[in-house]
Amino acid sequence: MQCDYFDAGVCRSCTLMGVGYDAQLAGKVAHAESLLAPWADAEWLPPVASRPEAFRNKAKMVVGGTVDAPSLGILDAERHGVDLTGCGVLAEGLRAAFPAITTFITRARLVPYDIPARRGELKNVLLTESPDGRLMLRLVLRSTESLGRIRKHLPELLSALPQLAVVSANLLPEHKAVLEGDVEVPLTADETLAMRLDDIVLHLRPGGFFQTNTEIAAGLYRQARAWIDELAPATVWDLYCGVGGFALAVAAPGRRVLGIETSAAAVESARHSAAEAGLDADFAVGDATAVTGADAPDAVIVNPPRRGLGAELCATLENSTVDTVVYSSCNAETLARDLAEMPSLQPHRIRVFDMFPQTDHYEVMVLCRRAPR
Repeated sequence: MQCDYFDAGVCRSCTLMGVGYDAQLAGKVAHAESLLAPWADAEWLPPVASRPEAFRNKAKMVVGGTVDAPSLGILDAERHGVDLTGCGVLAEGLRAAFPAITTFITRARLVPYDIPARRGELKNVLLTESPDGRLMLRLVLRSTESLGRIRKHLPELLSALPQLAVVSANLLPEHKAVLEGDVEVPLTADETLAMRLDDIVLHLRPGGFFQTNTEIAAGLYRQARAWIDELAPATVWDLYCGVGGFALAVAAPGRRVLGIETSAAAVESARHSAAEAGLDADFAVGDATAVTGADAPDAVIVNPPRRGLGAELCATLENSTVDTVVYSSCNAETLARDLAEMPSLQPHRIRVFDMFPQTDHYEVMVLCRRAPR
C-alpha cells in the first residue's frame, strides 16, 4: 500500500507502510511462532489475511485547525492539527463522511480545542461504520456549551449523511491525553449501531468495544465457533465478553453460555443481541479476573486486553476443572506468559489473524486442552 502521508513524513502510525503485504503477514506469523515455540506440538493453521487497505471500521480523529477550517486527524509535535481524512487504512464509508462532518463543525461553530492554550470545545471526532454502511458519530466536547447549536444543526448533518444512524456527545472536561470522557449525551433516537457478522447482529453502544477490522472479527468468531462445536461442551463461559461476540457465536441448543464483562452498557447490549436473535446466552456484569473455580464450565473463551489474563486468572483456570480454553489475544507476548502459567492447558491449535495490516500488531487464537490427569 502506498500512502502520501507516510511518504511525506506527516504520519508514521503505520510502521510497516511500504512493506509488501505477504512479507508483513509472514513476519507476524514468524513472530508468533518464536514466542510460542515452547509448545512445539501445537498445530499451526494457515494465517487469516486481511485486506491491506480500507479495513478500519473506526476513525479516532483529533480535531485541529480553526472553526472555519477544521482538520480531522492527529497533532504534530507543536500540537497543531494534521488532517488525515484521506487515510487509506480507513474504510471508504468513513472517508466519504468527513466532508459533511467538517461542514457541520463550521456551521455549528464547534471551536476546535487548542491544547497549548487550553481553549475551545471540540476535542475529538469518533466515527464507526457498520458492515451495512451505517455510521455512529461521537463528538468529544469540553463542556455542554455547544449542545444547543449541535442540536440545531444536526438535522442538516443527518440530511447530508442519511447513513448516519447514531449521534452522541461525549463530555471530556479534563485537560488530559485521553480520547473520551465518562458522560455520553444521546442526540438521536437510536443509541446503538447494529454490527452484522455472518448470522450474528451485535448492538454497539457509544464507547463500547468492537474489533477494529470487521472482516477479521468475523473470522475470529467463526474459528471459535468451529472449535467449540467440534468439542461440543455443554457449558461455556466467555470472559471479557464485551458486547457478546464470542458468546453469541458459540451459543447453540442444549449449550449453556455465560458472558462476563465489567461494562454494564456492554452487558446490556449483549443481552439485547441475544434476545433479538433468540439465542440461549446469559450475560452478567463482573470482573473476569475474580471468577472462581466453583461450578467451572466445560470450556472458557478469553479475549483479554493487551495486558493478558494475569497471574490470578491463570491460576484459577489452571486449578479448575475446565477442559478447554480458547484464548484470543492481541498481544502474543502476554499470551506466551499466560500459557506458561497454565501448564495443564496445552495449546493444540494456533492461528494468526491479521487484525492490523500495515503495523506489527496482530491477533492470535489458541485452542488449549487440558492434559490427562
